[in-house]
Amino acid sequence: MHSSLISKIEKARLYAQERNRVTFQRFTVTFRGEHNTYTVTYDAGRWDCTCPFFRRHQTCSHSMALEHILGEMLTAPSPA
Repeated sequence: MHSSLISKIEKARLYAQERNRVTFQRFTVTFRGEHNTYTVTYDAGRWDCTCPFFRRHQTCSHSMALEHILGEMLTAPSPA
C-alpha cells in the first residue's frame, strides 16, 4: 500500500472522530417506519417527511430520529 494512501486513511479516522467538521445542508433519505416507508428530506434547516403525521404537525418520529442521530452536524434552522 502506498504511504500516501496510509496517511489519508489515518486522516480519515481523525476526521471521523471530529464530527464538528461536518455540517449537513441538504439530504434525502428513505426511512422504513413500523407501518410504511417514508421519504425524509432536510434542506437548509427545514425538515419534510411524507408521513401523514408530519403533514399535520410539521414534525414526526422520523425527522426527530434523524435529528437525534445527526445532532450537531445539521445546519442551524433558518428563521421562519
